Amino acid sequence: MTPYSQGVARPLVMGILNVTPDSFFDGGRYLQTSAALARGREILEEGADIVDVGGESTRPGARPVDEREELARVLPVVEGLAGESQIASGRARISVDTTTPAVAEAAVKAGAAIVNDVSASLAELAADLGVGYIAMHCKGSPADMQDDPHYDDVVSEVAEFLAERAGAAKAAGVGELYIDPGIGFGKTARHNLELLASLERLCDLGWPVLVGTSRKAFIGRVAAGDLEAAPLELSARFEGSLTTAVWSMAKGAAAVRVHDVAATVAAARLVAATGWER
Repeated sequence: MTPYSQGVARPLVMGILNVTPDSFFDGGRYLQTSAALARGREILEEGADIVDVGGESTRPGARPVDEREELARVLPVVEGLAGESQIASGRARISVDTTTPAVAEAAVKAGAAIVNDVSASLAELAADLGVGYIAMHCKGSPADMQDDPHYDDVVSEVAEFLAERAGAAKAAGVGELYIDPGIGFGKTARHNLELLASLERLCDLGWPVLVGTSRKAFIGRVAAGDLEAAPLELSARFEGSLTTAVWSMAKGAAAVRVHDVAATVAAARLVAATGWER
C-alpha cells in the first residue's frame, strides 16, 4: 500500500497531461485550456489516481519556459480540474510537474496536492506547502541530458542519489514522498533497462517508487530489435509501455506515470489481484 491509500489497494496510476506545444508524445494537443480540461476529465474518468499537469516539456533537448508562460498554461487547468467530483471527493488528486518554485506554489494554492519535481530540488517548498513530493533522478538538464550520458554503475548511482534526496526531503518535513529513477532522463536505452531489471533495489530503499516509461524512445528501440537503432514510431510503443508499467508494478513500484490510463488502471487491478502490496 502507498502512503496515500484512500482505499486504493493497488499501485497508483498517474495520468500525464502536458499543457505544452512541444512534449514528445502529445505536444500541442492540449495546449489550449479547453482541450486540456477535456483530457483531464477523460483521465479521471479512465480511473487515474493522479492527474499530472505540466506546462514545461522535459523531453530531450527541451528548453526552459518563462515562468509567466508556465503559470498561464498550468493554473487554469489545475483550477478547472480541482472542482471535478473525483478531485473534490478525494478519490483522485492533481500533481504539478514543475521545477519552478512559483509555479509549484501557485498550483498548490489552485488545488494541486503533489509537486512532481524532475530537478529533485523543491522538497523544502513541498514541506512548507504541506503537500506530497516526488523527487526524480536526472543527469544534466532536459536540454543536454541525452548528450552521451555515462555511469560506472547506473543502478548504484541512481539509488545513492535518490536515497540522499529522500533523506533530505524527510528531514525538511515532507510527509508523503516518492522517488523516481528518471527513466530516459540522462540515460541510454541500456541504462533504462538496467534500472528496470534492478527496480527492487530502489524499492528496498524504503520509499515508494514511481516509474515513468510511457511511450519513451528506449521502448521503440527495443521494439525495433536494436538498442542503437532509431526507435519505432510512437504508435508502436503502446505494448512496450504497458509491459514496462506492469513489470514495474510487479517489481514493487507504488505508482506508474502513463499516457495510456485506462489500460494501465486495468493492469494495476490485475497486478493487485495477485497479492501485490508495497
